Amino acid sequence: MRGRLGFRPAMARDANALASLVLASGEQEFQFLFDDVNAACEDFLAYAIATPNGRFSWRRHYVATVDDAPVAVMAIQDGRAGWLDDPVAAGQFLRYFGARRTAGIIRRGLLLEREIPKPSRHETLMAHCATHPDLRGSGVFRALFQQVIETNRLPASAGQALVLDVLKHNTRAAALYRRLGFVVATCNRPSPRGLPTSLAADRMIFIHCAENGRKTGAA
Repeated sequence: MRGRLGFRPAMARDANALASLVLASGEQEFQFLFDDVNAACEDFLAYAIATPNGRFSWRRHYVATVDDAPVAVMAIQDGRAGWLDDPVAAGQFLRYFGARRTAGIIRRGLLLEREIPKPSRHETLMAHCATHPDLRGSGVFRALFQQVIETNRLPASAGQALVLDVLKHNTRAAALYRRLGFVVATCNRPSPRGLPTSLAADRMIFIHCAENGRKTGAA
């Protein structure tokens, strides 16, 4: 994939392209949450990303582009601004899946949230981090991360810690985040009963930028 690399906030018209990227950021989590295959998960994400509100919305995402097409993405979730995210998500589930399936999604979501918690008011969560398969390992996500740091989009509010979650078995992603300046912040703890062991996760916190040593709100 060749072309001009750029960076910008996501737009509603990016929803279909972002759906596949966001799904790739957490296939196992989404499959567990929706109890469905990737195609169905991606269809819901395209619908939810196209909406103006909630944690899935295009408004929460920032992208790296090649010739203006998204090739890498991250979501920025300010813990002080997400108090309506759960009601919005519940409404999206109801409209898309119906009441019977929504009950199971909410039950599994609450279980997953015990392992991968929402950001507190003193945290900004970096989520939905993914790069197009053709560009993985090329430095595109590192460049995207550096861009949002330099433009003060992360953390989203002064005095907040910047955090993210990574599955324990995803050693490649964890190594990338360590190079970016993250360290594991959680101690070993048992996962919630009923949650697949494959979804055991670590919360990581940003200490400094590996490129220039600049400290951030995690101190």
